[in-house]
Formats: sequence, C-alpha cells, structure tokens
Amino acid sequence: MNLKTTSLIAILLVGSIVYGQRELTATEAVFTALENNYQILISAKQVDITKKNNRWSEAGLFPTVDLVVGQNNIIQDNTNNPFTFTPGVILNQSINPSLSLNWNIFSGFRVKMSKLRLQQLEEQSSNNATAIIETTIQDVLKAYYTAQLQKDRMILFSDIMAISRKRFQYYELKEKYSSSNSLEALQFRNQYLTDSTNYLMQDISYQNAMRNLILLMNDTSALDTDFILTDKIDIAVGDVTFENAEKELFSNNQNLKNQYISLELQNTQTGIQRSFLYPTLSFQAGVNPGWSKIRDLKDSGLEIETQNLSYYGNLNLRYTLFNNWKNKRAVEVSKIQEEIALMNVENMKKSLLSALQNLIDLYEVRSQLAAISKENLLYAKKAFKLAEERFDLGTINSIDLANFQSTYQNTMIQHYENLFNRMDTYLEIYKMTGKIGLEYAIQK
Repeated sequence: MNLKTTSLIAILLVGSIVYGQRELTATEAVFTALENNYQILISAKQVDITKKNNRWSEAGLFPTVDLVVGQNNIIQDNTNNPFTFTPGVILNQSINPSLSLNWNIFSGFRVKMSKLRLQQLEEQSSNNATAIIETTIQDVLKAYYTAQLQKDRMILFSDIMAISRKRFQYYELKEKYSSSNSLEALQFRNQYLTDSTNYLMQDISYQNAMRNLILLMNDTSALDTDFILTDKIDIAVGDVTFENAEKELFSNNQNLKNQYISLELQNTQTGIQRSFLYPTLSFQAGVNPGWSKIRDLKDSGLEIETQNLSYYGNLNLRYTLFNNWKNKRAVEVSKIQEEIALMNVENMKKSLLSALQNLIDLYEVRSQLAAISKENLLYAKKAFKLAEERFDLGTINSIDLANFQSTYQNTMIQHYENLFNRMDTYLEIYKMTGKIGLEYAIQK
C-alpha cells in the first residue's frame, strides 16, 4: 500500500462535502417532535372531544324539544259498504305537526353525577395527553444523546485512525527508503486497517442513531439536513434526594394521577348507580295542530276540510318498588369496585416508590462511575502520550504502544458510556417525578 492509496482511503473515510448543515440543540429537537408527533396530535383531538362533551346539556340538565311533522294519505273504498255515511272512494289527506317538550326535573342526582363524570373524563384525557408528551420528550432526549454518544465515539475512532495513519505512513516510508523492522511496519499497517474498520462501523452506528432521532422528530424537511448536535452528553445534572423526589412523585406523576382519577370515576359511578334508588319526576308538554281534507274521488262535489288543535302538559312520577334488588346489587358491586380501585392506587404508590428508590440508587452509582472514569481517562491519556514518547525514544516496542492505545480507547469509550448511562437514569427519574413535562412546558 503506497502513500497515494493511503491518502485516497483517508479521503473516503472522512467523507464527502455535506450541504445543508444546521445546528440542533436537544430543546429544539424536543419542540419539533412535540409539534409533529402524531400520537400527541391525536391525544390533543381527544382532549377537544372531552371538552366539548363536558357540558350540562350532555349530562341531561336541560329539556329536549322535538318537532315532528306527519303527512298521511288514506284511500278508502266504500262502494260495497252499505253501512257507511260516505259511500264511494274516499281520499283522506292530513297534516299533523307535533311540538313536544320533555324535561327530567329530578332523577336521583343523576344529572349532577353525570356532569361530574364528564369533568373527570376531561381531566383523564388531559393527563393521558400529558403522559404521551412526557414519553415523547424522554424518547427524543434519549435519541438525541444516543446520537451524540455515537458521534463522540466516531470522533474518537477518527482521531485514533489519524494517529495510526500517520504512524503507518511514516513506517511505510522508512521501510521503503531505509532499513527498518518489517514487523513494526506490519503491526502499524494492521492497526491502521483495524482502526479504519472501527471508524466505518461507528459511522454507520452514528447515521442510524441520527435517522432514529429524525424519525422521532417527524420533520420531513430534516431528511436532507446534516444536523450538528450541540448539546454534549456530559450535561449538568444536580443532586437527587429521595425525600424531594418522593414529594414530586406524589404531586406530578401522571400514571399516579390517572389512577386517582380512575378511583374518582368509580366513586362517581357508585353515585350514578345509587340514583336509580330514588324516584324520578319528569314533565312533558306539547302542542298538536292538525289539518285534514276528505273528498270523494268519483264525486267532486263531496269535499270536507277539518282543523283541530290540542295542548297538553303532564307530570310523571316514577318509583321502582321492586325489581329483584337489581339496583341495590349494582350499588354494592360498584362499592366493591371502588375498593379495588383504591387497592390499585396503593399498589401503584408502593411500586413507584420502590422503582424510584432503585433509580436513585442506580443514579448515585452511575454518577460515581462517571466520576471515576473521568479521572481514569486522564491517567489513560497521559499514559498514552508517555508511551508515544517512549516509543519514539525506542524504549518500548510497537506492541506495547498498541496496548497503551487500546487502553486509552477503551477507557474513553467506557467514560462516554458512563456519562450516557447517568444521563439516561436521570431522565427516568425526571419523568417519574413529572418534572420533565413541566420543564418543557415552562420553556415553551
């Protein structure tokens, strides 16, 4: 392999000129996803539906008014009927409009319970939308920092590959124009090819991570854009205490809020079932005008027109005396379901507290690992530089140098992994305590 071939490989590895570059922060990625995510758009429509349904008219407070118009046509053949006052073929045409009003004056507080249920359904729909938003924010942030992690690793492999290329080119010239150890030239050639392979494979991982991020952003205009990620995975995170996280968990966790609403809905359902034990009072009123025309189809001289008008207003009181205790059993079953819903709340609280404690413990461990790997990286970097100096002086061989380089590379990769894992755990805690959605709501 000559210098010309080596330079060509280097150009291919670095890549061609990319157009349409644009800086992208994690916040911009989140807001883009929130604007374009289909699940969020669908949940927003569902919230609109529950808002429209949350009306007293939907609960049945107001009366209903119906207008019905009937037009009737009857032909009666009385030619063979000797016992009629209208012999012949009689056509009877009539128009009977009806305007009626129906109003449930009292239905055992069912209207009030129905309105409360509609309000609770609206709140539940809003919480579901918030939960989807929180999940989207977490997914986008994880995708963003995953892409940043892959990018940092790609830069690391690129730097290592550049060092291997320079060393390989030097020993290739040294082997060509002077006497040198061919074993070292082979060693550096092998190292350069290995580093080139690592770089190419890492570039694929980075491109896949970016495609996943763009997919979550759901921005079609971003398909031809080369984003430059500006936020590093070494984000500034604060200390997390279990006491503060516990308070925020009970106040802001969306899953727990939904469980509480489910309990409230069951309480309301019990009230609705209990309303069937009460009597109901309803009022009906209306007006029924009518016009009719009777004529003999064979005798044009027989034609009669009639007109009538009637009004009515009725009060109905209904009370179920006995229906095999069906209503009573419905109330008892609803109360049992209330107890089940309360158990689900307590179970979720204990599960969330246990999961939160595990996450905080894991976060503390990963924070310590990140601090240790950071210090370890400093020593590995110094050791690698000293090894390069020792190699140039001839006190260590190429195999020893490769070992120091591999240690530095692995230490750097492990440090990136520790930073990402710490950030990932922090996002999990942030979402569980409900702060992730609140933070972006404030920024927006």
